Amino acid sequence: MAEPDGFVGNLVRQLRDAPSNTAQDELPPYAYSNTEQRKDLLHGSSTPQAFYLGTGASIFASALLPAMLKARYEIILVTCFWAKSKSLSDLSSALAALATRRASQSPQTPLRVRICFSSRSLLQKLTHTTDAKGYTCPPDTWESLLGLPPPELLKRGNIDLVAKSLFFLPLSVMHPKFLIVDREHTFLPSCNVSWEPWLEDCIHVEGDVTRRVLQFYGGTWNDDLPSIPTTEASELTNPSIPSAQPIEVSGLDVSGPGSLCVRFNSEESFRQIATTILPSSHHRDPKFRPFFWQGHAPWPKTPLNLATMQLLGLARSQIYIQTPNITADAVMSALLEALARGVHVTIVTGENMMKYEQIVTAFTTTANCIRNLIQRHEAHRADALKKNIPYGELQISYFKPLSPPDNKGASDVEQAALPTETNEHEFTKDVDEPVQSHVKLTIVDNAYTVLGSGNMDRASFFTSQELGILFHSTDFASSVQMAVVRVLEGRLKPVYPKQTSS
Repeated sequence: MAEPDGFVGNLVRQLRDAPSNTAQDELPPYAYSNTEQRKDLLHGSSTPQAFYLGTGASIFASALLPAMLKARYEIILVTCFWAKSKSLSDLSSALAALATRRASQSPQTPLRVRICFSSRSLLQKLTHTTDAKGYTCPPDTWESLLGLPPPELLKRGNIDLVAKSLFFLPLSVMHPKFLIVDREHTFLPSCNVSWEPWLEDCIHVEGDVTRRVLQFYGGTWNDDLPSIPTTEASELTNPSIPSAQPIEVSGLDVSGPGSLCVRFNSEESFRQIATTILPSSHHRDPKFRPFFWQGHAPWPKTPLNLATMQLLGLARSQIYIQTPNITADAVMSALLEALARGVHVTIVTGENMMKYEQIVTAFTTTANCIRNLIQRHEAHRADALKKNIPYGELQISYFKPLSPPDNKGASDVEQAALPTETNEHEFTKDVDEPVQSHVKLTIVDNAYTVLGSGNMDRASFFTSQELGILFHSTDFASSVQMAVVRVLEGRLKPVYPKQTSS
């Protein structure tokens, strides 16, 4: 596979040559004409701090909210879905605790908090403003509609909070999820502020990659990002762990089923990893072609889409994809081409996840696309074998939860009497078994790893705004793969090849 500079250089050239109206009037706005400037905006380095797996509630309690509680100057939280949930109640408690602590200290410098989301309800989306600046939620709605602390409490803590939403009919949600604290720490979780007990992932990074995520944020949410104080040392940086191993694997500090944390030590292999930020504009035109004779519409040439297809096209040995659903025709075709080159392909996805959303955004479902992929693979493989041409192996699994816990049938009173555990911030242990996988992960040739918000579905390729992050590191890819394999043990339902009973 190409070296990082070669990969990024090819990506930038494709962006430069993309049609000038590819992302016109979309967010964030892109200017592809200046090659060197575009490369600088996309590519840099990062130092990964930790990789988390668990439910959304456990990742909020173990990673995101503790980071927010240490904020001194600024918190930027961007998510897609916003719903009443344990994550929201814990978020509200964290902001209230911040405000109370700051009120007792009477700080002169305000804590700048920006909360951004896209979808809160069907009515909210149907009546949402078309203004690219979005809708700013009035303070008198923070408590009643958003579940946040009362504005009076935040004001006493000198917290400058703004809550905004962006959505564009018919289907354009702002799908990224990220947290930036004090412009030093960036977290990219797959989870929303929502109630679903799904398996989620989150990567915490430091380094100049944060500047690029900030630029993406500012261009989308119309934030001019005024200067804030900077510090030389970081309170959030994980301390060096004396160990001969480059990573430490442990449960989350509010460990629940399926939870795992990989903390990266300060060895050289995890410092200054070549990292590429891969944004993708939202697009209001879904480019539906409902009749079979129309053919597939060309997908928008955004950095995330182009990098994904470039990776699949360059793969030489292995492709691992974990995605909630997979309905993008371009991805299916690229996987078949990779198999024909002898590349082994592994897919972990959901059998019936967000089924109605798939039908609305793609006129099909993941299950239908998987069946079609298997049929085409078997036909191509049979033809290759006849000609004695090597052909790659295909392995597909659906995520399935482990057996329910013994206390599943307990009454509410009995459940309340069960012992609970909390972390140092008093966030309660999450006992929910993940019922679906919401992890978005691609690993190619055990060298390139893509995390972020993008699914391998038509919505992510055509209409949703997305944000991905690409790490060019074999050590990083191996660490992430190890963690995922460990958590998925016992949670996979083999689809292809079919398992034969002995």
